[in-house]
Amino acid sequence: MTSRERVITAANFKEPDRVPIDFGGHRSSGIMAIGYNRLREYLGMPKKPIKIYDMIQQLAVIDDDILDRFGVDVTEMGRGFSLRDEDWKEWVLPDGTPCLIPSYVDVRKEGSRWVVYSPSGKACGEQREGMLYFDQIYWPYRDGLPEDLSVLPGDLADVIWSIPTPPDLSLIDDETLEAGAKTFRESTDRAIMFLFGGNLLEISSFLCSIPGFMMLMAGEPKETHRLLDKLVEVHLENLEKYLSIVGPYIDIILFGDDLGMQSGPQISPDMYHEYFQPREKILWNRAKEIADVKVHLHSCGGIRPLMDGLIDAGLDMVNPVQISAAGMEPEGLKKDFGTRLCLWGGGCDTQTVLPKGTPEEVREHTLHNLEILAPGGGFIFQQVHNIMSNVPPENIVAMFDAVAEFNNS
Repeated sequence: MTSRERVITAANFKEPDRVPIDFGGHRSSGIMAIGYNRLREYLGMPKKPIKIYDMIQQLAVIDDDILDRFGVDVTEMGRGFSLRDEDWKEWVLPDGTPCLIPSYVDVRKEGSRWVVYSPSGKACGEQREGMLYFDQIYWPYRDGLPEDLSVLPGDLADVIWSIPTPPDLSLIDDETLEAGAKTFRESTDRAIMFLFGGNLLEISSFLCSIPGFMMLMAGEPKETHRLLDKLVEVHLENLEKYLSIVGPYIDIILFGDDLGMQSGPQISPDMYHEYFQPREKILWNRAKEIADVKVHLHSCGGIRPLMDGLIDAGLDMVNPVQISAAGMEPEGLKKDFGTRLCLWGGGCDTQTVLPKGTPEEVREHTLHNLEILAPGGGFIFQQVHNIMSNVPPENIVAMFDAVAEFNNS
């Protein structure tokens, strides 16, 4: 099978020739740039400029030689863009490693901290000394919703999480976007993912702050519905615009919404069904009407009580399958959802095992999860979440080598 065939076969709940692998196909399956630099050095790979894929989380663009080394089957549509030298500019990582960041990112050194600015000139995030990432520092609606929500698109642009991964689609004309997507598809047999977003709970929290939006949902349901309705309107407009152009050249569209915590859902099932499921259904069904795509949701945490509702809303696949969270044990998930929802992740715990285990413990843990999750398809291997900068490179290699061992057994 080609990589694309392998991923689609697994997504259709059939067992492919081997377990498909994702590493860096989206913003939650990659590796922090500091850790990526160490991984390349450990593997003896040639020196290359370290490019930052996600400025906020300090994630690296994973080069083709690493993708080939680990047999990765997934890539992200944005990798077909930002290919010119002028698309990047020099910066430095917190450990002093030189790197390149997208040229459109407005980041400034102010005293001992770095500050990132939105297109309107609003200071929206900071990286203080000793930090390995950027923190949000501005919430447009922390003091309440505006009476006129027609300003929402502009206010969204002032949120740090609106800084796009390369490329910034708003800077690309339709013809260039289509041509780039088409050329990229013709250049790879990997399954291609389009990072759309379409967040509802998360974006509302980015606008209002987490406690602010939680209080809004609990105390002001009419205002909550008003905000979420406007968000859906904005998302649908972007969905129509971008998916109509790139739809023929992608396989998967990724939405995001962290609905879970370590101990279970952030919200009750009743709140989920009132506020989010009907709107997810609108967005996800429209995506499938526009293009022949699988709908994929990134949602951290213990989301098991919400998974039936997600499936009913039209979801095809979910990551990161946080197996260390409440209710997310691999055995139960595979038994109850393994033929209805493709489990994209859960391959290796990134909270304790990958950073703190020995290479042999990582190997055994990964093989154990593969034995549970792989049979019958409906599974794409991914470590639970992004690999942090402190993870020993030998553990990363042990994890991917365990997948190769399983696939070759």
